[in-house]
Amino acid sequence: MGEITDRLKGNVNKAVGEAKQNSSDPAVRDEGDAQKLKGTGQDIKGKVKGIINGL
Repeated sequence: MGEITDRLKGNVNKAVGEAKQNSSDPAVRDEGDAQKLKGTGQDIKGKVKGIINGL
């Protein structure tokens, strides 16, 4: 179940990060970049958990 949670959180963080990247404020755009990267990491973590649980 942790796999699904991690991947869901990752997708949400990536979507919110992309939305923040459209801001006119450079600080918010930077925050969006970081949040999108965090989401990518969470998605990868979920995929790895899925692979490990499948073994």
